[in-house]
Amino acid sequence: MRTTILFGGENRERLVAVASAQALARTLPEAELWFWAPNGQVHAASRDVLLGHQRPFEIDLPTEGPAIGGIELALDMAEREERVLLLSLHGGAAENGELAALCEVRGVAFTGSGSEASRKAFDKVVAKGIVAAVGVNAPGTISLEDAPAALAQYGRLIGKPAADGSSYGLIFVDTPDDLKALAEAAAREAYLVEPFVSGLESTCGVLERDGQVIALPPVEIRPAEGKFDYASKYLAKDTEEICPATFAPEVNALLQDQALKAHQALGCSGYSRTDFIVTANGPIYLETNTLPGMTASSLYPKSLKAQGIGFEDFLRGQIALAVARKAARA
Repeated sequence: MRTTILFGGENRERLVAVASAQALARTLPEAELWFWAPNGQVHAASRDVLLGHQRPFEIDLPTEGPAIGGIELALDMAEREERVLLLSLHGGAAENGELAALCEVRGVAFTGSGSEASRKAFDKVVAKGIVAAVGVNAPGTISLEDAPAALAQYGRLIGKPAADGSSYGLIFVDTPDDLKALAEAAAREAYLVEPFVSGLESTCGVLERDGQVIALPPVEIRPAEGKFDYASKYLAKDTEEICPATFAPEVNALLQDQALKAHQALGCSGYSRTDFIVTANGPIYLETNTLPGMTASSLYPKSLKAQGIGFEDFLRGQIALAVARKAARA
């Protein structure tokens, strides 16, 4: 089958998706490139333009190359031409199950989790309920109406889009003015509000490989200025990401156990990455990403390296899984 990197997208995580595609394209020089532009059209993209694009986390990739059409027309072509899609996409329809469902109904091979798992994981409220049922420690949810009382009780809250990634839209609630900002943000999109959990940030990848599902070494995150938001994650120079994490062995083992449980309870396939806060009482679940970043600075590739797995081997393994899943569905 023809390997095609589908990257970009219409949502605000498209910048990270382009940066991920740069890493994929460098690793798989034979792969063709399809750019899902912000206007919804898919274009056959130029490798030189993609790899020559500077500041991908800040500036949109120029749209060039012949237009294939909208995403459904592109998927129709992928089915006719027997392409396997290596997804370099994050957030929105790419990660909430919509794109996976469009691929599944056409019989298109694609990397990452299926539509049902993607839908469950993308909704942070739904995901928390599912993983809590299998013993993963997740924080409680606070309604917007109860936020003022909760702020008085806990001293600090955190608000985040209920369906988004890349640390976009985080609101740290410390004052009544922050409550006002939270209410304004929640009027634009669904927000999840939780008690702020004090501790060290960590993430743990899970990988399906050679018929086994394994947890990779956890990453310990020491963000710039104490906040692991979009700027700290992708733009700051002094954010530290340590892999393997320097937590006690039993904490690392628990992180791996909890990440595996979340991956399996949500029904993820191929790979995933689950984020935690490590407190004095153990890890607290934040969310599971079914299409985590693959940029040169991303966390999942760091875990692969610590496990001794080459990035190219990982990608080719995921492509093989996608082809096998297509055959099984057929």
